[in-house]
Amino acid sequence: MAAKGDSVVAIFYALGANFAIFVTKLVAAVVTGSSSMLAEAVHSLADCGNQALLLVGMRQAKRPPNPDFPLGFGKAIYFWSFLVALILFSAGGVFSLYEGIHKLHNPEPVEHVWVALLVLGFGIVAESFSMWGCLREVNKARGERSLYRWFRESRQSELIVIFGEDLAALAGLTLAFVAIVLAAVTGDPRWDAIGTIGIGVLLVVVAAFVGFEVKSLLIGQSVDPAVRDQIREFLNEAPDVERVLNLITLQLGDDVMVAVKAKMMSVAGADFLIKAINRTEAALRERFPEIRWCFFEPDDEDTD
Repeated sequence: MAAKGDSVVAIFYALGANFAIFVTKLVAAVVTGSSSMLAEAVHSLADCGNQALLLVGMRQAKRPPNPDFPLGFGKAIYFWSFLVALILFSAGGVFSLYEGIHKLHNPEPVEHVWVALLVLGFGIVAESFSMWGCLREVNKARGERSLYRWFRESRQSELIVIFGEDLAALAGLTLAFVAIVLAAVTGDPRWDAIGTIGIGVLLVVVAAFVGFEVKSLLIGQSVDPAVRDQIREFLNEAPDVERVLNLITLQLGDDVMVAVKAKMMSVAGADFLIKAINRTEAALRERFPEIRWCFFEPDDEDTD
């Protein structure tokens, strides 16, 4: 598992880049009258708010357990990540679709094209820097897995969100750049509107993918399949365990809950069995420090 610090670094990369991009886009949208530029400005502003929400979620997730929430607040980050996906869909995607369709029916010429292109070029450079920072943290977490497989299997919702945002932002900036160039070359402002619609579709699709992945964590998803296999293998090789009968894991933000049913090696009595279980749990926590809760049930068969 990647450290939480990795996600924080990626969030601050994205926040800094998006705020700078938002200011330049907004000025350019006012100067040029480009709907693509306005859609991108709203997109960047929404992204800034999204990163702030992720930081709030990460802070809330650190709250200690209490009687009402005995397993802690780790899953709070999933709620905020899902909220970010909704904002990306509504404030970014739906607004861009509305603005694009409106300008398609009421086209307006794009003025000061070079201003728009310079701002978009700056945005592409800044967003590439943000994407580089995000990918650096993603690569630490994904190991040998492909990006797609990591996206589907990752349990770091905040890193999933930042990766999706950066990908959408970079692709959206490229679409806006191409749309404005086409509008300037052809003299047809409808290309600008078409680019805005394309940005809206892109944001809606990315938001849907991100929301779907975070939804699984929000409902209650196990740990990363590779980590789950490692836990099972570790337990099966433990000297006091004869065989793992059943293993249930649950990802709770940074923390993990593990419930084990195992057939233990034969011992002389209950006291020796308790000590054997305690030794196994201690070794398991040392090998996997993310495990905060461990429930161990000795049995001779799996009846679940």
